[in-house]
Amino acid sequence: MAKIAVKKPCPVARVMDILGERWTILILRELFLHGPRRFQDFSSSMQTISPTTLSARLKGLEKNAIISRQFYETQPPRAEYILTTKGQELAPILNAMLIWGEKYTQLDQMSAKERVQTKP
Repeated sequence: MAKIAVKKPCPVARVMDILGERWTILILRELFLHGPRRFQDFSSSMQTISPTTLSARLKGLEKNAIISRQFYETQPPRAEYILTTKGQELAPILNAMLIWGEKYTQLDQMSAKERVQTKP
């Protein structure tokens, strides 16, 4: 039986459809902290993510125009991923998550020095 797409009236639910899968926020964190990244860069820094999952999350973010893929070599084709303007607007959300995590969790994965920088 085919799934019927239903437009969710709640904007938070719609955002969770885009960003709520495991690893997605961490991929965005990598882009905010390090700028353009190649597939291998993500694999190296997020060692427990499978290549299949990483590929699926990158495709989903690209489909939703949060990131874009830019090719920098033609033979063999090699690409890097960058945040779009739409993706850059997520910086305050990631910063809020960082602040909340530092305040309420035992292990903070990012120090205050690594906070996502918002552009003026």
